[in-house]
Amino acid sequence: MSWDKRPEDAGEMREMVREGYTNLAERASSCCGGTLPHAGETARRLGYSEAELEAAPEGANLGLGCGNPTAIDSLRPGEVVVDLGSGAGFDAFLAARQVGPTGRVIGVDMTDAMLDKARENARKGGYANVEFRKGYIEQLPLENESVDVILSNCVINLSPEKDKVYRDAYRVLRPGGRLMVSDVVLERPLPSEILQSVGAYIGCVGGASVRGEYMQTIEKAGFREVRIERETGFGNVISLDDPLVCDAMDRFGLTTDQVKDLLGVVTSVHIFALK
Repeated sequence: MSWDKRPEDAGEMREMVREGYTNLAERASSCCGGTLPHAGETARRLGYSEAELEAAPEGANLGLGCGNPTAIDSLRPGEVVVDLGSGAGFDAFLAARQVGPTGRVIGVDMTDAMLDKARENARKGGYANVEFRKGYIEQLPLENESVDVILSNCVINLSPEKDKVYRDAYRVLRPGGRLMVSDVVLERPLPSEILQSVGAYIGCVGGASVRGEYMQTIEKAGFREVRIERETGFGNVISLDDPLVCDAMDRFGLTTDQVKDLLGVVTSVHIFALK
């Protein structure tokens, strides 16, 4: 599959994302401590505290998010929480500390390499109240109305079928359940050459929707009280030294000023909604 041309078919798109995140998981495993370079710095920019960084198992934080969804609204002891696109488990483990031993956290991911890494991190950290399931976020391996809270961190934008993601999230949430999502939205459409790039898509930019369209997708799924709790320009979140950014600069021949302008189109948002 070409890295520079993005397929339009949803199935091919998922395979592209799976391949990209498999590579990231393998890169992390080959790094000292199982953590990608800049992961700690990126997490601090996203709003994670030093206490949270220290609490998670080593190797769980890959620095791939665009916010801290566990900080949007306090999780409560005993709740059942689902993390969409859980990766190596960073947010799932932080959520597990909040819901306590009477609660439960379920991470859902479609990438075997990420699931292997997350399960190993859970074993090393002794997280008995966390499990990881293989599945698509458009078709969750969960029963109807079985969940109190849904989290996601810079993953839903990667789906070519965001409407299905939010409809299925609505299905599995109990009445009164909460949606707490960190994601990225566009303030205006991106240039076509960026939209056609696999690299931009994996980097959370190419798959992003324009702000109004994205918020309408959540509302159309049935959610109420849909609101953006806080937001920040993506350029303030992502370092220009980030490997994904450097890779995109090399591929497209972009200057630092051009990248800064491009990142100015992208906003990191923290979204809250109720069923």
